[in-house]
Amino acid sequence: MEKLSVLSICRHRLTTDGKGVTSLIALSGCPLHCQYCLNRQILSRDPSLYVICTPQELVDSVMIDYCYFVGTGGGITFGGGESLLQARAIHEVKHLLPENVNVNLETCLNVPNELLTVVADDISEFIIDIKDMNPDIYRSYTGQDNTQVLDNLTYLADKGLQDRCRIRIPRIPEYNTEEDIQRSAEKVRALGFTNLDMFQYAIRPETHPNAL
Repeated sequence: MEKLSVLSICRHRLTTDGKGVTSLIALSGCPLHCQYCLNRQILSRDPSLYVICTPQELVDSVMIDYCYFVGTGGGITFGGGESLLQARAIHEVKHLLPENVNVNLETCLNVPNELLTVVADDISEFIIDIKDMNPDIYRSYTGQDNTQVLDNLTYLADKGLQDRCRIRIPRIPEYNTEEDIQRSAEKVRALGFTNLDMFQYAIRPETHPNAL
């Protein structure tokens, strides 16, 4: 049986992480090293920062809010960190939950495609933060290449899952411009994605790479 590495569970979130009332489950681990990361503990190996649990243990925990989920069309949302790193455990969770509880996923999509395929048919809504589709901007901000992001977006498009995806394109101070954002939007629209969310990163002083 797969296990999950859980940093926190935030209950009673309303329409921010999917439809209705949701519980946001933050998982550890991330392939990126974003300059303005708000959650750097996701990369820590300190076992005191997270809880290891089985899919059944997680389901037992979140089902306390079953009535809220069903009454509002909500469910649970896996975030992080990069939730797809624990795709196999998420797949198990999905199939332990009642069918009327949605499972949503926050992701940067910068993972091997084989992980995405594990859960592609399980997810009610993908909330995808693409950072910027310009490879130079992406690499400068995250420290990684974004080829895998485009490959996975194409995979979702080829499966006809565009209506299950919300594409988040952030305005990243000192990294991209409005023109860059519009070019990113054009690239994802060309794949058939229509639910785009352009937003401003809220930068905390302590997350700036030049912070002392």
